Formats: sequence, structure tokens, C-alpha cells
Amino acid sequence: MQPADGGGVGGAGSRHDPAALLAMLAGRGQSLAVAESLTGGLLAATIVDVPGASNVFRGGLVVYATDLKASLAGVPADLLADRGPVDPEVARLLATGARQRCAADWGLATTGVAGPDPQDGVPVGTVYVGIARPDGSSESDALLLSGDRPSIRRATVTAALTLLGRALDDCPAQ
Repeated sequence: MQPADGGGVGGAGSRHDPAALLAMLAGRGQSLAVAESLTGGLLAATIVDVPGASNVFRGGLVVYATDLKASLAGVPADLLADRGPVDPEVARLLATGARQRCAADWGLATTGVAGPDPQDGVPVGTVYVGIARPDGSSESDALLLSGDRPSIRRATVTAALTLLGRALDDCPAQ
């Protein structure tokens, strides 16, 4: 797991600047969708704060309850039962589900424990962000965040946007 601080949500010129990421996607003619658990819509809200986001952002799923991760995002129920909702594979599959269900080129996802208490033995600050690419491949990053609930949620959004930026850098435009 990568340790991270409870930093803020993307600023202009940063690798996780939502406006810059949306401009990159628009320049490629590509779209984005999200599936969120612990961020509860904060990732989507951060994206739609950018004027013109509707040119790229298709929408998202807030799958806060574990059963919704299966029924809305398509994460296998047996995986959720075996590993729980806070898992790197769940993050990857949430991103894939967002991409597929929203008919987007890219999917981005968050899952984890924002606190104040551990969840099913998983410590507060344990977070996974996932991404699904246009070619169908996916990955997730594991994070161990510190801070209070709001700062963990904000840092998760920053981590998700940073993952998108890194993936866009690594995936040449078609």
C-alpha cells in the first residue's frame, strides 16, 4: 500500500487537475464514468465542477451498500462475500462496471474505509482506487490514508484522479 496524506482535491496544473484530465479526454474524443463507494459522489461532484464536463463525463454509480456493488456495478456477489467490499479486485471490477454500465471509454472507481471506525476488520484509511481502460484492461492502486473522514474521502478523490492521469499518460490516444 502506498501511504498518502489527507491532501486536497486536484488543483490547476497538477497531475490530478480535473479540468486538465477532462480536456485530455475531450481531445481524444473519449468519455468517463465512475463507481463510488466511500466517496459517496464526491468524485463525480469534483468532475462536474469543471465547466464543460458534460462533453466527457457520462455519469456514475454511487454503490455505497455492498449489495449495490453487485446489482448495479456487476461485481460478483461471491467475490464480495469472500473478500468484502474493500479489496483491489473489487475496485477494478467497480471501474469496469462503471465503464460498461454507463457506456464510457474509461471507468474510475473508489472503495475503502473512511472511518471513523474499522469496517469488518479493515482499518480506517484502507482505500483502493480502480481504473478500466478503453481496451478493457483494468488495475487498482492500494492506499493507506490518514486523517479524519472528510480528509480520507478528499484524498481518495485525488488518488483516483491521479490514477486516471497516469493511465492517460500511459495509454496513447487512438
